Amino acid sequence: MGSRVLEEFLRENLAELKSKGLYNEINILEGANGPVIEIGGKEFINLSSNNYLGLATDKRLKERAVEATNLYGVGAGAVRTINGTLQVHDELEKRIARFKGTEAAIAFQSGFNCNMGAISAIMTKDDAILSDELNHASIIDGCRLSGAKIIRVRHQDMDDLRAKAKEAIESGLYGKLMYISDGVFSMDGDVADINGIVEACREYDLISYIDDAHGSGVMGKGAGTVKHFGHSKDIDLQMGTLSKAIGVVGGYVAGTKDLIDWLKVRARPFLFSTSMTPASAAACIEAIDIMEGSTELHDRLWENGLYLKKRLKEMGFNIGNSQTPITPVIIGDEVMAQRFSKRLFEEGVYAKAITFPTVPMGTGRIRNMPTAAHTTEMLDMALSAYEKVGRELGVI
Repeated sequence: MGSRVLEEFLRENLAELKSKGLYNEINILEGANGPVIEIGGKEFINLSSNNYLGLATDKRLKERAVEATNLYGVGAGAVRTINGTLQVHDELEKRIARFKGTEAAIAFQSGFNCNMGAISAIMTKDDAILSDELNHASIIDGCRLSGAKIIRVRHQDMDDLRAKAKEAIESGLYGKLMYISDGVFSMDGDVADINGIVEACREYDLISYIDDAHGSGVMGKGAGTVKHFGHSKDIDLQMGTLSKAIGVVGGYVAGTKDLIDWLKVRARPFLFSTSMTPASAAACIEAIDIMEGSTELHDRLWENGLYLKKRLKEMGFNIGNSQTPITPVIIGDEVMAQRFSKRLFEEGVYAKAITFPTVPMGTGRIRNMPTAAHTTEMLDMALSAYEKVGRELGVI
């Protein structure tokens, strides 16, 4: 018989989450995660995927993955530092570095692993990290793991960054100081002030770290937020994922050769977890080839994002201040946000509610993620459902 203490803890806390509209039901997809998905034998317009460019189901990536599997096998067979570094991993890292405009790059098994490994490889309990208050959970956890003092900076507030940096330096308590920020904030869709960050980091000699998980493939004609602002050589660590616009799985950090050499001997997920699969690495290379060869998918993504935003705003929905295709519909009340999402589902639109703790309490929302694979007809069907449900629930 299991622990009664554990059973009570789980029962009480699960019931509390459900009563507050904070319990997330996980749906199982019966097929690929494309612009239209199938759940329970029914089709839905999919507005909840990070598959920005539609590459997760692209025939070219699938063919490259199969080729790599036939050549290398289904797994790498070891951690990178023993004998799990295959030619395809080395090629991927060189391609990422070229794409990002840096000297070198390192590939991890996930974006979360990047932040867990890279931050703690650089920062220690003797240091301090200035962190934007809306940074992703993986950044927060990476900062905690490092043991460094975490100093919250008001969202995108360069004056507050300067004040906090000055105070930290004058205290004499810390060795190194790092400023870390998302490049594109995944819940609101706003873009980091890269120019302001570069200036402030130069002024106070801060190590700069940009998590561009939602900017890679989306900003800078695909090369990311840092390159969009022309600062590829000025940001110390550019981190990103290979699982969103790239369409596969994994993550990377790009920077100087010395930085990457250090991460390869000190980043714990790199040292103690088996390499990403050969198929994944090969498919990522193909995705980068496609993005470098044409901006067609990138341009279509932005067209769809702007179209969805315009129509939702015209209907009277609060879509926040997004500067990217990420399109939040901010409802406010968590229970109402969950109810709204459920009604959309009943109308054939899959758009999940995002509630606390992913976003601040009282800012419950539906986060819409248009992709390059959506047709205007698909978006119009989703918009019709939005208008119907919005009026029915008194949101518009």
